[in-house]
Amino acid sequence: MAADLAPLPDDWGRALAVVAHPDDLEYGAAAAVAEWTAQGREVAYLLATRGEAGIDTLEPGECARVREAEQRASAAAVGVTAVEFLDHRDGVVEYGVPLRRDIALAIRRHRPELVVTLNHTDTWGGTAWNSPDHCAVGRAVLDAAGDAGNRWIFPPAPGGGDPEPWDGVRRVAVAGADPTHAVAVSQESVERAVASLAEHRAYITALTGPDGDPAAYAREFVAGVLARSAERFGGRSSVAFRVFER
Repeated sequence: MAADLAPLPDDWGRALAVVAHPDDLEYGAAAAVAEWTAQGREVAYLLATRGEAGIDTLEPGECARVREAEQRASAAAVGVTAVEFLDHRDGVVEYGVPLRRDIALAIRRHRPELVVTLNHTDTWGGTAWNSPDHCAVGRAVLDAAGDAGNRWIFPPAPGGGDPEPWDGVRRVAVAGADPTHAVAVSQESVERAVASLAEHRAYITALTGPDGDPAAYAREFVAGVLARSAERFGGRSSVAFRVFER
């Protein structure tokens, strides 16, 4: 039997969530974001791509426009107004120094104590193969959390302009991986998370077909994610994370 989950420590005020695509955070983690912003904590989003390869019926330029707009509306539903995009190519994000540098500079700009990302391992629960973009971005986030504090890895540009190093990241919390911790969420946060996922209307319609109901799809999916965490968190509705301490 899997061990119970520990509460994710709340000794922080700022978080930066870094993922590959629009909608990545909304498949569960957004409920925790809603809980945090309701408590007055500051959360910003950073996306490696604009999700331009995600809808077969839309050419990439138009798809990027639609999915960026959906992501901004989705973030607003859980109290996030700062949403940035790095413009790496959807579907072919490469793990390496350029990606690490982009994320490290964003960490230096936002100066979070907590960094959130998505499953960086090869599979989902050992049965479904993970997206290479998720693996690349998640792994780069774990590395960039340390890179951000070392001025000799990515030195600030001569003459200023780059943010100063930031060694204040205490933890990286990974959603969708084998969890160690959880964040209890109120019913209000659950409702905001459902609304947040439902904002991805074009993407959900592409998944479910023209007769699909984005709101119903979002409610069912979010409920399932939170229920699985509750089984290991005293029956409380919650979002699970694998936490790496720094």
